[in-house]
Amino acid sequence: MTFLVRTARPDEYEAIGELTARVYVHAGFMPVDAPYVADLRDAATRGREADLLVATDDAGALAGSVTYVTPGSPYAELATRPEDAEFRMLVVDPTVRKRGVGSALVRACLDRARAQARRTMRLSTDPAMTDAHRLYEHLGFVRTPGRDWSPAPHVTLLAYALNL
Repeated sequence: MTFLVRTARPDEYEAIGELTARVYVHAGFMPVDAPYVADLRDAATRGREADLLVATDDAGALAGSVTYVTPGSPYAELATRPEDAEFRMLVVDPTVRKRGVGSALVRACLDRARAQARRTMRLSTDPAMTDAHRLYEHLGFVRTPGRDWSPAPHVTLLAYALNL
């Protein structure tokens, strides 16, 4: 099976939002009533204010999604310098995990960053997202503990970076 990574279309926003929220909640990364779940569901705003990418399978079915951002975007958290880029809310449908979807989505973000002459790709991740950590490290990302941060009480996110 192959996957196509491309910019999301507005008619896909609802499905992307539901997939993103479902993956985060069902994996146990947050409770269904957490305020952030509304942000996860709001793919339409991400599509307007950032680069919302999707991976689709051979039949056109949604396999995953990621949000690519640059400094100045309301979604930028770690990309604070002009040479930075960042990706957020990477999700893969559980039915197609371990087939390269996550890697393809991250590589698409890296390609965009390089095309824009960015020098560093940044991301933050929950400590419990160990499968994602393995993917990032496999792709060459390294921990940047000095950039770890807390978006809410009792929540600490780990920072990673890749020099491009």
